[in-house]
Amino acid sequence: MDIQTLIQSLREELNQHNYSYYVLDTPTITDFEFDQKLKQLQELEAQYPEFFDENSPTQRVGGTVTKNFNTVVHDYRMYSLDNSYSKEDLTDWENRIQKALGNVPLQYTCELKYDGASISITYEHGKLKRAVTRGDGFQGDDVTTNIKTIKSIPLQLKGVYPDKFDIRGEIILPFEGFNKMNQELIEIGETPYSNPRNTASGSLKLQDSSEVAKRPLECLLYFIVGNNLNFSTQFDGLETARKWGFKVPKEAKLANSIEEVFEYINYWDIHRHNLPYETDGVVIKVNNLHQQDELGYTAKAPRWAIAYKFKAEQVSTELNSISYQVGRTGSITPVANLKPVQLAGTIVKRASLHNADQIEKLDIRVNDTVFVEKGGEIIPKIIGVDFTKRNPHSNKTEYITHCPECNTELVRIPGEANHYCPNFYGCPPQIIGRIQHFISRKAMDIEGLGGETVALLFNNNLVKDYSDLYELTVEQILPLERMAQKSAENLVNGVQKSKEIPFERVLYALGIRYVGETVAKKLAKHYKNIDSIKNASLLDLILVDEIGEKIAQSVTEFFENQENVKIIERLKQFGVQLELVEKFNPNATNKLDGKTFVVSGVFEKFSRDDLKKAIEDNGGKVGSSISAKTDFVVAGENMGPAKLEKANQLKVSIISENDFIEMIG
Repeated sequence: MDIQTLIQSLREELNQHNYSYYVLDTPTITDFEFDQKLKQLQELEAQYPEFFDENSPTQRVGGTVTKNFNTVVHDYRMYSLDNSYSKEDLTDWENRIQKALGNVPLQYTCELKYDGASISITYEHGKLKRAVTRGDGFQGDDVTTNIKTIKSIPLQLKGVYPDKFDIRGEIILPFEGFNKMNQELIEIGETPYSNPRNTASGSLKLQDSSEVAKRPLECLLYFIVGNNLNFSTQFDGLETARKWGFKVPKEAKLANSIEEVFEYINYWDIHRHNLPYETDGVVIKVNNLHQQDELGYTAKAPRWAIAYKFKAEQVSTELNSISYQVGRTGSITPVANLKPVQLAGTIVKRASLHNADQIEKLDIRVNDTVFVEKGGEIIPKIIGVDFTKRNPHSNKTEYITHCPECNTELVRIPGEANHYCPNFYGCPPQIIGRIQHFISRKAMDIEGLGGETVALLFNNNLVKDYSDLYELTVEQILPLERMAQKSAENLVNGVQKSKEIPFERVLYALGIRYVGETVAKKLAKHYKNIDSIKNASLLDLILVDEIGEKIAQSVTEFFENQENVKIIERLKQFGVQLELVEKFNPNATNKLDGKTFVVSGVFEKFSRDDLKKAIEDNGGKVGSSISAKTDFVVAGENMGPAKLEKANQLKVSIISENDFIEMIG
């Protein structure tokens, strides 16, 4: 088999595996096997750049940085939908259609209305050509590089298809992925995202496509527009799209009457809560495409389609009390304790009140009757007060001034919504929360030690910070509740084994605000050890690639606290890895020390990864995007025009692959 055939064969095989996993949800090989094949393809493409294909599966990891999203005019306008809120509205809509068509037999395609970000994707000769947001319906933003990272969107179609067409769909974020993203934010003390829809929409406009690739976005397709389409109904169009490789929701159903439409609505009004995505209604379309053409459009919407919006499930209940929770970063969250009420399939007893501003805005008071909704179908939230039932003698809610756990006076940083307890080392929930973060799976991953056990150890005065974990003995732990000999031994052994955890994960485990996994890796790689980070000035930290002022300020403040410094010294004594262990490279030099490089294009003598490694092996830094901090751009074939323009604009030196080889000797 020649090289080009091998490369093409690998691409087709990987595309099929992607389709099986992300569209059919029936994986045919293991993740490891997939990664090995993808690596083989990457190496071949790097070795034979003449066979480059912008729609290769290797391009899904992203990496392109888009500063400005170009505005593109839609070939076919993206209309809005008229909304209906009752069965009567739908009956009136059908009567208008029958009048326009002359009382002919009608079929309808019923589809769930997924709540995400609308997208129009153009395919030419079976390849993904362009992806554009809805915008104002006439024109939108070109987000092609970001869309290509979404694995449920085919880069190359299957079967027989028109030369060119547009397919419309919704970019959505499944609940499971949304909750996971929020949990990771909470772990680093950041504010969680408000709902999946806004998060999905915001993801499309991220400038770095590699960041989009990390988000578990999906695309659900529902409408094809173009010429010479080989189907005559909307329902057949969905089936055809599915055969081409698109992820088309299976919940769509053909209805032969408006009564069957009502049955579909009634069913999903109840069962929508079992779906993995947000949905806020049903879209009903005249099935026959010829009839659609006859009915045409109003100024803003098709006459042949209408959306039925589910009523946001809302209940009223009594607010019994307001309590205040303290997070591990000291952030205070007010919580409404409610008289238990059934809402969207679950019993709701509590709802977040967010912050003092929200309480004041809604004028929420204890003993009020309040209206509760499921925000984004997930988080219960109070949306208002039934003032007709308010006791005229009720008292306005006064937000607490002191920590509910340690009685320290709260502070509120200008520009931030939340109040904080500044008693970093004396407030129990903060201490317990930090230790729980330290032992978590992505941090020190201490086997045999869970969140409840941490609270047990703290409440029995066995630990007051995470360095105390390394002095625990089996004899100390045995008397604790639910602790047997084996459990105690596993805990102590797990703590000792955590000394093998690499420096970047230890740095993340320390719980420095805003220092998540990625930032911890960058700081560890740049500074090599904990003392260098501790001694770095605010300006030094800001100059590190992708470390902004907010992160730098947080790191500086962490090491200015002498308690933190003492804890780190203890961790050193116990043998915790506080220095980067790098593999010895006999060819390493410091010739590029202090220089920052950006790599762009395809190279003859290096793969891109090998080139980046050569830069780092010789003391240089690799930047992800060109900025004023960049010293050199190593340019290969097909260098991105945006990078070329940016380099010229900033007067950054552009060197060839051979220039680089001479530079390192």
